[in-house]
Amino acid sequence: MKKITAQTLLIIVFWFSQSAFSFKQPLPGKSVIEKAAEATLKQHILAEADWAMKQEPVTVTAFFCSRSAGGKHDFFSEADYFWPDPKNPDGPYIDRDGMTNPDNFVEHRKAMIRFSRIIGALASAYKITGDEKYVKQAVIHFKAWFIDPETLMNPNLLFAQAVKGKYTGRNYGIIDTIHLMEVAQGVIVMENAKAMDPETAAGVKKWFAAYTNWLMTSKPGIQEKLTTNNHSTCWAMQVASFARLCNNQVVLDSMRVRYKTVLLPNQMALDGRFPLEIARTKPYGYSIFNLDAMATLCQILSTPKDNLWVFETPDGKSIKKGINYLYPFVADKSKWTLKPDVMYWDNWPVAQPFLLFGANAYDQKAWLLTWEKLDHDPQVEEVIRNLPIRNPLIWL
Repeated sequence: MKKITAQTLLIIVFWFSQSAFSFKQPLPGKSVIEKAAEATLKQHILAEADWAMKQEPVTVTAFFCSRSAGGKHDFFSEADYFWPDPKNPDGPYIDRDGMTNPDNFVEHRKAMIRFSRIIGALASAYKITGDEKYVKQAVIHFKAWFIDPETLMNPNLLFAQAVKGKYTGRNYGIIDTIHLMEVAQGVIVMENAKAMDPETAAGVKKWFAAYTNWLMTSKPGIQEKLTTNNHSTCWAMQVASFARLCNNQVVLDSMRVRYKTVLLPNQMALDGRFPLEIARTKPYGYSIFNLDAMATLCQILSTPKDNLWVFETPDGKSIKKGINYLYPFVADKSKWTLKPDVMYWDNWPVAQPFLLFGANAYDQKAWLLTWEKLDHDPQVEEVIRNLPIRNPLIWL
């Protein structure tokens, strides 16, 4: 037998290494759940994308409210549940929890939701068709919101959910930018397209990096982080979403730790309900909203090595337990044994993302079937305000 020389061995190793790169490795296919979701949504996605292709950018600079303490580029909104005081009509507004004041300024929020709708539709259509025309249109909107000095939005929420006579802005307003999550995710989906120029992608990431830093270091951001209900969940959900776009692994790791050690153990009861949401005047809607947010956190943060979908606290709390608790009431709302919501009771549920994400994570066909039957295109503003994930395909 001939002795294998070092040179021969080197050639063999080189040949095998080249062979490994010469043959295409099979890419993981779509899950059964993802295929079913695409079949359910495809017609709606293409119709939405057709609408989005015709839309011009409208940013915060298109609207100004004289009650705002900020400038032209500052996002401004007024707290939904604050109203004039009947005993002092010209004085500070008073809180009426759960009761939306239709006269408050929300034009910036509406513009942001419209932006999210546009990018979500374009990214979804690009994902299922590969047509770069959708990316070209998205770039126009990215530049307007994040890069163009005439129309961009400043990367902070200092003046969100203000209260007349009391606050020029509050930490609670940070929840308004949950509607930027599908914008950030849309960038991730479209980033490698030829139509996405590197300068635009870099400019968008720079904006989101600055906003993430503000969320994590500013006084309002820290205050929102330390709340104890859906606001803290949504703070973490946003930070995770934006950090993933910016590939900030340190922040992503910190959000995984926060989910395991703060959000899940402190907000969920042993039976899977969220007591602080149950205590609100809209317990049904807020329970759904918080579960959607926690499920989205799991969808964003889970990795093969750190899968939050299978994480369980020592006393048995888990996202699966949360879904198992709420699912029967979403599948059949007549089973809800607690008080009905004071407003919008008839408008929930819709096609909640926790159903689809959970179905995909646990291969639960019943959850998928329920999701398929629910409304995928809600029109009620309050529902849309509390439904940041309206284009779930870009998250799968």
